[in-house]
Amino acid sequence: MRSIKIGSGAGFAGDRIDPAIHLMNSVDLDYICFECLAERTIALAQLEKLKDAKRGYNPLFEKRMREVIPLVHQKKIKVITNMGAANPTEALNVAVELCKKLGVRNLKLAAVEGDDVLTQIIGENSPEIAPIRDKLVSANAYLGVEGILNALQQGADIIITGRVADPSLFLAPLIYEFNWPMDDYTALGKGTMVGHLLECAAQITGGYFADGDQKQVPELWNVGFPYAEVFENGDGYLAKAPNSGGLLNKMTCTEQLLYEIEDPSVYITPDCVANFAGVEFEEVEKNQVSFKGASGKPPTPTYKTSLGFRNGFLGEAQISYGGSNAMAQAQLAISILKRRFEGLQISDVNYELIGLNSISPITAHTELNEIRLRVVAKTDSCETAECIGQEVEALYTNGPAAGGGVQKKVEELISIEACYIDKKNIVPTVKMVSL
Repeated sequence: MRSIKIGSGAGFAGDRIDPAIHLMNSVDLDYICFECLAERTIALAQLEKLKDAKRGYNPLFEKRMREVIPLVHQKKIKVITNMGAANPTEALNVAVELCKKLGVRNLKLAAVEGDDVLTQIIGENSPEIAPIRDKLVSANAYLGVEGILNALQQGADIIITGRVADPSLFLAPLIYEFNWPMDDYTALGKGTMVGHLLECAAQITGGYFADGDQKQVPELWNVGFPYAEVFENGDGYLAKAPNSGGLLNKMTCTEQLLYEIEDPSVYITPDCVANFAGVEFEEVEKNQVSFKGASGKPPTPTYKTSLGFRNGFLGEAQISYGGSNAMAQAQLAISILKRRFEGLQISDVNYELIGLNSISPITAHTELNEIRLRVVAKTDSCETAECIGQEVEALYTNGPAAGGGVQKKVEELISIEACYIDKKNIVPTVKMVSL
């Protein structure tokens, strides 16, 4: 039975590039997908694009593509990535210029757009949108495979998208290569599962599985990225790059299968409603796991849409206290700051003792020889947010003693909401460049 191999080149915006390059060099891949978007990532990219029309794509895009493009040319591996973020067309232009500088020819590159639906959302008379309408900076629909399939049908070697659902990056080449009908929902459910397993890269090869002494993973410093060999019937196996660290077994696969899943039998994507309830994993050999049993149903008529909106400013500062009285000093600092912040227009403020209660409440009195105080506050103005850091820095000489290592910052707060938009209102577009 015919099969193709799809690799995972990234699991988030700031992922490493060397495991992807090792995977491309050591496995006979047909495709590699770089999944680099999260909910806030796209909103922050839109904000960057507002400041500079030539930005808004992944900040590591050029660095990654400088290493990837020669391998695409030499090894005939096709690349699909959502590193275009808020600006796929400009990312395409950057990739084209890189190809020219590297002397790479005979490639076709594509940008897929259509996910930016801000204009449509602003124009909608929706009570859910009304409170944030004037604060919106982005509205990006989670597109499916349609635009990527269009690009593949035109012979694209490198496809750069904006907001496409994570599994769709991996599902599209399976549909294209095996000519799966778009109403074969069992096949689409299987391909969606493959995408979900691969989308977070090293998360399935031990990265997020590792848990101190309880769940040990060998050579995590050199963790390898995964790939899947998928057959025409949608079944196949997972493996990781040879001569790399990490671990791939039934447990790592099961954890990733359930990652961000509320109901395994109803996993809603733009392409289908996948059912993972009947999935079976079997360890074929070390670091190789077979999969089968996924299925699916018809998709919903709407796209989930991520809305990013301006929501004030965050003022943050940190200071450390050391010595036998460190805890008392930090508590005194908090009491001072609470009085100093009186009168400031602050809607929310948190005081955290990092290493003690920044994640969980204090359950018992603990004496520490060092503690770091973090203060963060939400405000409506940048000027008020700046006061947070200024007051923490003033503790240097205004007490208590033994404080040091102040860090402070102010950032605009971009918050996220979700809504749904009718699929009929969105048509993905593809821009092609041939070299």
